[in-house]
Amino acid sequence: MIQLTSKNIKLRALEPQDLDFLFHVENDTSFWEVSNTVVPFSQYILSQYLANAHQDIYEAKQLRLIIENQGNPIGMIDLFDFDPQHHRAGIGIVLLDKFQHKGFANEALTIFIKYAFNTLQLHQLYANITTDNQQSIKLFTNNNFELIGIKKDWIHIDNQYKDEGLYQIINKQNTRNE
Repeated sequence: MIQLTSKNIKLRALEPQDLDFLFHVENDTSFWEVSNTVVPFSQYILSQYLANAHQDIYEAKQLRLIIENQGNPIGMIDLFDFDPQHHRAGIGIVLLDKFQHKGFANEALTIFIKYAFNTLQLHQLYANITTDNQQSIKLFTNNNFELIGIKKDWIHIDNQYKDEGLYQIINKQNTRNE
């Protein structure tokens, strides 16, 4: 069984008391570029989301966990576009600014990759990262994600287009027969 903890963080399920944290993060416009959001979320909508957060990953096709440090939420890590037939999912991570550059994102990603491969039996994970997001590129490549392609002019934000890299990691213990 994979532990969802490390020296400094714990990954845990969403709880009703996370409403204020979720409201703050989801309405922080600096995160909208990575979450493909362009409108704010109400507390009502987010409370409905929390009420349904118990859905099984096979039903919801996504999983969001809170990244916690010393009992306080500091970010979130997600699996999305979960495809059980093809054993793959997208992965994303958001960390509050004051907790960045301290190794928390790396710890969370390391734990979550192990969970995805060993518990969920996924064959591959992918991440979409704009080519100007050097911090995220470094995080994912340091965790063995490889750039497999560039989507040109993929993201439109602030009246400009940005290229987006597609990064992938394949579970070497669960590879295709050749």
